[in-house]
Amino acid sequence: MRVLLINPPRENEIIGNNPPIIEEKRGVNPPLGILYVAGYLEKYTDHTIQIIDCQVERLDYEALEERVRSLHPDVVGMTAMTMTLIDVIKTIDTVKRVDAGTQVVLGGPHVHIYPEETIHIQGVDFVVLGEGEECFKELLENMDDLGKLRSISGLVFKDNGEVVNTGIGPVIEDLDALPFPARHLVPYKKYNSLLTTGNVVTTLFTSRGCPYQCTFCDRPHLGRRFRARSAINVVDEIEECVNMGIRDFLFYDDTFAVNRKRVLDICDEIAGRRLKISWDIRTRVDTVDGELLKKLKNAGCKAIHYGVEAGSDKILKILKKEINLGEAKQIFDLTRRNGIEILAYFMIGNPTENRDNIEETFRVIKHLDPDYLHLTILTPFPGTEIYAEALQQGIISKDCWREFAKNPTPDFVSPHWNELFSREELNQLLVKGYRAFYLRPSYIMKRLIKVRTLGEFLRKASAGVRVAGMR
Repeated sequence: MRVLLINPPRENEIIGNNPPIIEEKRGVNPPLGILYVAGYLEKYTDHTIQIIDCQVERLDYEALEERVRSLHPDVVGMTAMTMTLIDVIKTIDTVKRVDAGTQVVLGGPHVHIYPEETIHIQGVDFVVLGEGEECFKELLENMDDLGKLRSISGLVFKDNGEVVNTGIGPVIEDLDALPFPARHLVPYKKYNSLLTTGNVVTTLFTSRGCPYQCTFCDRPHLGRRFRARSAINVVDEIEECVNMGIRDFLFYDDTFAVNRKRVLDICDEIAGRRLKISWDIRTRVDTVDGELLKKLKNAGCKAIHYGVEAGSDKILKILKKEINLGEAKQIFDLTRRNGIEILAYFMIGNPTENRDNIEETFRVIKHLDPDYLHLTILTPFPGTEIYAEALQQGIISKDCWREFAKNPTPDFVSPHWNELFSREELNQLLVKGYRAFYLRPSYIMKRLIKVRTLGEFLRKASAGVRVAGMR
C-alpha cells in the first residue's frame, strides 16, 4: 500500500487575533506529528511511506496536485488543526480530484475535539483520535474490514451511513519505544528559524502531556499527564540528527523541565558524548534553578522560552498560571547570568484586563527585558477552559468554533475576549507593544552585535522590517 502524509499549504490559515508577523517570524519547522507517524509505519509495516511538506517546499495547490498524481497514493493522512482546517479541506479536495478512491485519514487536535463534525466533511474517510502512531497502523492493516475496525480504539468512520466512534484509545506509555521521526523523508536541510544561528534546524519532542492547568491551553489530544522519554533515548535522536548535519534544535515540549532529574540527565548525556549543538527549550519559570541553568548552558542550551503571559499577578491568577512576577524577574535575571537568551510569551486581551493592566504588561516586559518577545492577543481556542468560561458568561455569544467545525468557511473570524475591548482596539495595542519593544535603538544595536551568520542577519532583518511596517 502506498501511504502519503501531507503537510498542507498555509494559504488560508486563521491567524487568530494577531497580525501575520506573529506567525511568519518563527520560520518553517518540521511537521513532527506526521514525521512520527511515518517513522512508526516505516518500522512496523511494509507499506511505502512518503511525505509532502507543502510549506517547506513552497507548493501551492496546483503543484501539490501534480505531486499527488505522480505518487498514486492509496491512503493520504494529514494533521488537522482548527486554524488550518480550510487548507486541510482544500488538500482533501485536491487528493480526491486526482483519485476519488484514495482514502483520506485525518488526525490531530481538531479532530480530537470535533470528531463527528470532522467525519462529515466531504472526502474524509477516517478520523484518528488522540496519539496516532499505533492507531494509524491498525487502521491500515484492517481498512477493508469495517467489523474489525469497530474493535480498534481511536477511530471514527462511517458504516452504511452510521457514524462509528470507537472512543479515544490509551495514551502511549513507553515513548522510548517509538521510532524517531522520519526526517529523511522530507528536505530537512530547508527548515529554519529566526531564533537559531545556523541554517538547518529541527524540532523534537522529549515528552508528551503537560500537568499544569492553564486555562488557555489548546493541546488536549496529548493529555494532562506528563510522559517523558529517557535521557539516553532523547540524546540518541539528537546524535542521529547531528550525523545528518543538523546542529540546531528547538525542543517543542509544552514544559520541558517538569522532571528536574531528567533534564540534568539529558544535559550530562549531551556533554558526555561531546555533542556540539545549540538548542532552545520551552518551560516555566518555576521549573528551573541556578544549578539546572548552568547544566543547560554547558550542554549547549542557548535560549529558553518562558510563558509569563500577563503583567499583573491578578491576571496570572485568572489564567491559572500559578507563577508570580517576582519569581519571573528572579529567573529571568538568573537565566541571563548563565548566558542563556530568553524569549518571553505574553498575551493581552485577557479576562477582566483593562487598559491600565495592558500598559502595566508593557512596562513589565521592558523590566524583564527578554531577548525576544512573542506578544499575542488571547484567542479562546476550542476545547480550552477559557473558551468554556466565555460561553458560560456570555462573553462569546455562540459556540462559534463548533459552528466553524460543522461549516468551515474562509471568512471565519476567531473570537476574542470582548468584555472590554474591540478587536481593532486590541490590534492597536498589540502593535504598540511590539513596536515599543523591538524598535528601541538599544535593542536593535544589541541584536546586531550578536548576529553571527548572513542567514541569521537576513531572517532577523526581515522580521524587523515587518515590525516597523505594522499598523
